[in-house]
Amino acid sequence: MQAKEHQTMEERLNAIRAGVLGSNDGILTVVGVLFSVGAATNHQFTILIAGLADLFACTLSMASGEYASVSSQADAEKVVVDRETQRLRVNPAGVAADIREFYLDRGVTEATADKIVAELMEKAPLRTILATKYDVQLGHYVGPWSAAISSLICAAIGGAFPLLALYFSPVQWQFEATIAATVVAVALTGFLSAKIGHGFAKKAIKRNVVIGLLTIAIHYGIGLFF
Repeated sequence: MQAKEHQTMEERLNAIRAGVLGSNDGILTVVGVLFSVGAATNHQFTILIAGLADLFACTLSMASGEYASVSSQADAEKVVVDRETQRLRVNPAGVAADIREFYLDRGVTEATADKIVAELMEKAPLRTILATKYDVQLGHYVGPWSAAISSLICAAIGGAFPLLALYFSPVQWQFEATIAATVVAVALTGFLSAKIGHGFAKKAIKRNVVIGLLTIAIHYGIGLFF
């Protein structure tokens, strides 16, 4: 029995990326609803139910969106595999030329490129053309289910931060506590997104915090009209 291949870095990052985005979306949508409804009414049960309903809607929306998006990407990768498989049957010389061009563009001499192509066309032509031309690894496709589940769980956890802060805080401090919980949550997602993308952590944290506070202010302002 053949051992199952390990996931590639892209496959693992796909689920992590979906989780970070889901978490951030869960935080912002829930806190937006809490403050827009909270500005319109001081009825605690109404505010809580509105936030809870949005939490469920957000998690399902993020999960279904990730599933549809990543499924389309996986389908596109499989189409490429089918296309190149067919090309290898009817036009192997064209495939070899594409691989040769790939190495020539990277500074390899023509003689060396010809040797590399000859060896690769003999050993793993399909795997080589997919990797060089499309950056696709044969047998490894991004997983829509892992992205959907990751997004659903993380959106639920992210949205729970402001919701739980409002629910468990004293009434006179609940909105301050919700703002504080939101700032902590979006700062964490900013930090994680920067680490995953090898970006600037401080810049990502500041950006997320500003967006979170703007979301609260905008939704609170909208709620004042009602």
